[in-house]
Amino acid sequence: MVMSMERASIAEIREKVKKTQDKKRYEHTLGVTYTAACLAMCYDIDTERAEIAGLLHDCAKCLSNDKKVSLCKKQSIEINMTEAKNPFLLHAKAGAYLAEHKYGIRDEDILNAVRYHTTGRPGMSMLEKIVFIADYIEPGRNHSARLPELRRLAFQDLDKALVEILRDTLRYLRGTDHEIDPMTQRSYDFYKKELAKREDMKSV
Repeated sequence: MVMSMERASIAEIREKVKKTQDKKRYEHTLGVTYTAACLAMCYDIDTERAEIAGLLHDCAKCLSNDKKVSLCKKQSIEINMTEAKNPFLLHAKAGAYLAEHKYGIRDEDILNAVRYHTTGRPGMSMLEKIVFIADYIEPGRNHSARLPELRRLAFQDLDKALVEILRDTLRYLRGTDHEIDPMTQRSYDFYKKELAKREDMKSV
């Protein structure tokens, strides 16, 4: 049954998502949801929309790679060369589709927050930035020695935190055999330039 925003509460969405994820993934999902809500409060963004985006950001994560590929092909969702070689990366695009067609989400901002939560994109909305950052800094994460610094920064300057997280992501990928999605590089280049412009304006 497709859930519409009018009929589905956050609690209902949460329970439905819980049934699709293993324990570790669900704990991460809750961590992202709570962190996104806190960032939304900090930056005066609607907390309910932040919670919904957080709950749904990994709603396709536990699908098999074959199912992710099959869903994208069936629904004519673009698969780039990096995703074709690494189909686990498709969970964001597949998740946006499921958020709309399984969970009844019609809010394009929420759908974009799900769609771009792993790569970012140039010109993200505040909600998109919040979910992207929350995914990286939620309390269950321990993948970076810089997390305490980045967590503080996220509540002080969202765009600076975004640039630092994108930079760290690119550094990590270059240090491994993982391929870099071109969108991640474009996002970093875009926001690094935007941040430099902002700093130049301050100095005038």
